[in-house]
Amino acid sequence: MRKLRMVLIAVTFMAVCANVMSQERAVPVKTIVDANVVKQKPLVQIAILLDTSNSMDGLINQAKAQLWSIVNEFIFAKRTGIAPEVQVALFEYGNNGLKPEQGHIREVVPFTTDLDKLSEELFALKTNGGQEYCGWVIKDAVEKLKWSAKADDLKLIFIAGNEPFTQGKVDFKESYKAAINKGIIVNTIHCGSESDGINGKWKDGAAFADGRFLNIDQNQAIVYIEAPQDKEISGLNEKLNETYIAYGIAGQERAQMQKEQDKNAFGFNAGAAMQRAVAKSSGNYINTAWDLIDAVKYNNVKIEEVTEKELPVNMQKMDIKQRKIYVDTKAKERAQIQAKIQKLNLEREKYVAEQLKNQTGQDKSFGAAAISAIQEQAKKKNFEFDRPQENPEKNGTEKPKETEK
Repeated sequence: MRKLRMVLIAVTFMAVCANVMSQERAVPVKTIVDANVVKQKPLVQIAILLDTSNSMDGLINQAKAQLWSIVNEFIFAKRTGIAPEVQVALFEYGNNGLKPEQGHIREVVPFTTDLDKLSEELFALKTNGGQEYCGWVIKDAVEKLKWSAKADDLKLIFIAGNEPFTQGKVDFKESYKAAINKGIIVNTIHCGSESDGINGKWKDGAAFADGRFLNIDQNQAIVYIEAPQDKEISGLNEKLNETYIAYGIAGQERAQMQKEQDKNAFGFNAGAAMQRAVAKSSGNYINTAWDLIDAVKYNNVKIEEVTEKELPVNMQKMDIKQRKIYVDTKAKERAQIQAKIQKLNLEREKYVAEQLKNQTGQDKSFGAAAISAIQEQAKKKNFEFDRPQENPEKNGTEKPKETEK
């Protein structure tokens, strides 16, 4: 009897093991591969700290016009063959409308991939004279933002302003110690002459955290060169919006925000509008919170779990199979439109680069300064910018003047 009991136990144990092994084998290979890719995906975090005191309207306008071109630098970026996730945060400082006990500083947007929200908040910024505490705002950015703990992720701060870097009760050197401990590079962008930036300790501010010191003309007009591809890109952008499937409580509101940010960009200048359209055609523009296609693609929801009430009217009477076919059809339509925009943008960049060859002067804008630092610092983190061969260098003008550290 005892032997029989032991045999039964052994048989049961083997059956359980076989069942577990069977379940493990049943896990789709794609799921395992996707999980590994997610783990390996590199991260780029960029915190932009803008002085919103009086006289900084030009800086804010440049940031509005060039946000999309900064993000677009990573369209062709890869490390070990994998495109990064790009997160951007925004702080304002030096504004009298902000609480003095908090250093006249505000975290406008924490790290996010929600570029429409970032654009909305950026366009809402207003200048108001105040005290510009650089050390304090860097301290807040380092401490309050959720920085990656991985040493090989790219973590950048860009602080732009014009008053002495040493103002306020927080010593910028102490703020930099915390930044260095987290592997954060701090770049300083002085709005004004190089000599004033050096005298105001903006150069020292860059040197302490392995960053770059750049000076810009915040009042320089953003050069826009009309290209033959612009009209078609604009039309495709409108068609791209039609592929979004707004769902959930915030769906319609966020779809409207998307259109409003299109208007903001197009209303600012055509160059900003083109760069926004290009950003929307890239993997950096993700809307899982309200777009059903992105939500399904990135495994935020399953179509069968979305209630009828959460769906747009035209999908509510569809059965599950019809809904899946509809989402898949719209996703394919979007991919085709995005590919067309990317192709046209390559042609557009080539055309603009040719036109810029005849331009004189130096591009000393906020975006040009940020992009030149990003390119250099990303390569040090082993990112490769594998642009198609027919595409010329992004910027046909000279880089902003840099002072040796």
